[in-house]
Amino acid sequence: MDSYDPDAPGSSDWLETDEVPNAQLHAVIHVVVENQLALGETVVVDTLARLQKEGLTRHDALHAIGSVLAADLYELMQDGTKATDGAYRGYLEGLQKLTARNWRAG
Repeated sequence: MDSYDPDAPGSSDWLETDEVPNAQLHAVIHVVVENQLALGETVVVDTLARLQKEGLTRHDALHAIGSVLAADLYELMQDGTKATDGAYRGYLEGLQKLTARNWRAG
């Protein structure tokens, strides 16, 4: 893949990509969400489709999903928080509650 266009996905191209041009947090969140989509993580795939049907562009839907991921990562990074399967289930539950409307509202 020569360049990344969040509005034109290509699962096989994405999985063959070696690096992201920008190593900042924004790019990292995109990488995680794109990998989940490319791997067919059902809740993430369904959430992306639902958010797009609700009027978000693919890029904005990635950001909405990424906002749930970032919030969960923040919680995991707090002192005394232990990573468990429950944390990932919480992320998936958060995605199921996510709507274009509540994401836009912040």
